[in-house]
Amino acid sequence: MKKLLTLVFVSVLGGVLTLSAYKLFIEKEQQTVTLETTQEPSPLIPTNYDTKTANLFESQHMDFSVAADRTIHAVVHVKNTAIVSAPTSLEDLFFGRRSQREQVGTGSGVIINKDGYIITNNHVIAGSNSISITLNDNRVYEAELIGTDEKTDIALLKIDADEDLPSIPFGDSDTAKVGEWVLAVGNPFNLTSTVTAGIISAKSRDLSGANTQSFIQTDAAVNPGNSGGALVNSRGELVGINTAISSRTGSYIGYSFAVPSNIARKVVEDIMEFGDVQEGVLGVSGGALTSRFADENGIATTEGFFVSNVDDNSGAKKAGIKSGDIIKKLDNVEISKFSDLSGYLKTKRPNDVVDVQVLRNDELKTIPVKLSKSDIISVEFIDMELRNIPTKIKKEYDIDAGVMVQKNENVFLYKKLGIRPGYIITGINDIEINSVQDISKFNNKYGNNAQDEIFKLEYMDTNLNRKEVIFR
Repeated sequence: MKKLLTLVFVSVLGGVLTLSAYKLFIEKEQQTVTLETTQEPSPLIPTNYDTKTANLFESQHMDFSVAADRTIHAVVHVKNTAIVSAPTSLEDLFFGRRSQREQVGTGSGVIINKDGYIITNNHVIAGSNSISITLNDNRVYEAELIGTDEKTDIALLKIDADEDLPSIPFGDSDTAKVGEWVLAVGNPFNLTSTVTAGIISAKSRDLSGANTQSFIQTDAAVNPGNSGGALVNSRGELVGINTAISSRTGSYIGYSFAVPSNIARKVVEDIMEFGDVQEGVLGVSGGALTSRFADENGIATTEGFFVSNVDDNSGAKKAGIKSGDIIKKLDNVEISKFSDLSGYLKTKRPNDVVDVQVLRNDELKTIPVKLSKSDIISVEFIDMELRNIPTKIKKEYDIDAGVMVQKNENVFLYKKLGIRPGYIITGINDIEINSVQDISKFNNKYGNNAQDEIFKLEYMDTNLNRKEVIFR
């Protein structure tokens, strides 16, 4: 028993001694180390309220409710009903039913004035037998097709209402900036009155690869059904007509494209005033500068449009534009690629004067140019687009006459004669063809019967082999 008590006493005594030593030596040393440790200043901003900082934050905060309220009532739902021929089934034959069916397509449109004029895309109403418009308050109207332009994919409709209609004012798409906030307003998937927000990602985008387009690119969500709807800035002004998306699935994946409002406005004004689109042309051909091309030709700049040829009788030729000039600006619009140039010219008409800034021999010159009519350069003829042969090509290949085929949708000439882009028409009915003016004369003489009046056609293939065909 004594041994047990002795063991307990020794254990307690040992614990007391250990605890005392720890408190006296070790814990004191640790406390000393902690006190000597320095701390880095906090990287956080103090939470005091500073009016300058607060106002800066508030000015950067965007509220789109005002812009949305100004525009949502002027964007409409467009329904296109077309009659199409479907394959005839056994049931159709048995019951004597017709194989024609109604096909319905939908999209969006933008009311541009109180009288009921509406812009939409040409592809929204193409092939329609009837077009109906549903307003944001669910009223429905039958629409009249006033006119279309396939090249810009713009169409103009008209509805008759009993009172003034809400409309969206045009903005200046030339002054819209990359990074600027925009709203897409439309009817995706038949979901009416839908607003999405994004920024302008790029301008003067050409999706065709043929230098025929000049879209505004945005990251505002756009889906099927948005076509023909409004792209508006934060002030509620129309800066574009939503037209296309870039997608592998058919739905939005991050990029959408709109026809700039300046182009759309000019197209509808032409349709209302003239019945068709008036195209003003500069009269130059060439291409955008690249680093490689600049190095090979000893050019100091890599931005601008390099003029390789100036068309005879064009405004550019008369004003003194020369081959080798580099176009840097049209008026105040900077030109770095062909779609910049073509996009701006689509907002102009024949006889408009454009200030062309060119770089020539390392010196900038500004040359006023009166735009020409498009028919001095190219012309539509029996489902073909023909254009004058550039002087440089004439000299290089010793071609003394002819017009070049730019596009051929004439099935007979393509399948029977193999005429395709690059071929040269040199004669029709023993009449030598030197320019598109000769084609225009023939076209004006025979009109819609022009192809039936052709009994002899002379042309050259892409290898410059001369051929002749007699149809009678």
